[in-house]
Amino acid sequence: MTIQIGDKLPDATFKVMTEDGPGETTTNEVFAGKKVVLFAVPGAFTPTCHNNHLPGFIDNLTVFHSKGVDTVAVTSVNDVFVMDAWAKATGAKGKMTFLADGSADFAKALGLELDASAGGLGIRSKRYSMIVEDGKVTSLNIEDSPGQAQVSSAAGVLEQL
Repeated sequence: MTIQIGDKLPDATFKVMTEDGPGETTTNEVFAGKKVVLFAVPGAFTPTCHNNHLPGFIDNLTVFHSKGVDTVAVTSVNDVFVMDAWAKATGAKGKMTFLADGSADFAKALGLELDASAGGLGIRSKRYSMIVEDGKVTSLNIEDSPGQAQVSSAAGVLEQL
């Protein structure tokens, strides 16, 4: 079943890069007591994700914060090393949170996994964005096609804040 507006996020553990190397963080640590904009992409560095989806969130970080958002986070079914390289390559390291969901456990728990095996990508996450307040989903925007970043775009989320 796909997560719905009003649902609490499932418990999950993400890999994150720390100053000491790969570490872990939980949904509770990321979302409890905070207003978080979370968006998911099928793959770091892939064309739509890298060129169309992520840049809007990076460009609008100050606007998100001015609207009361504590954290902007991105998740992808990539390993922590790829997510860290993506953060560095885009200049977003330290400005937003990159959550590696390497085995798609979080995507599956949300009911938002995408089987991209036909394209050689295996199980990935659908492209979506959501606003989460204290661990509860208050807005959810799921793309019909993984190659589009329209309803889940930064501009779309800003309209909902």
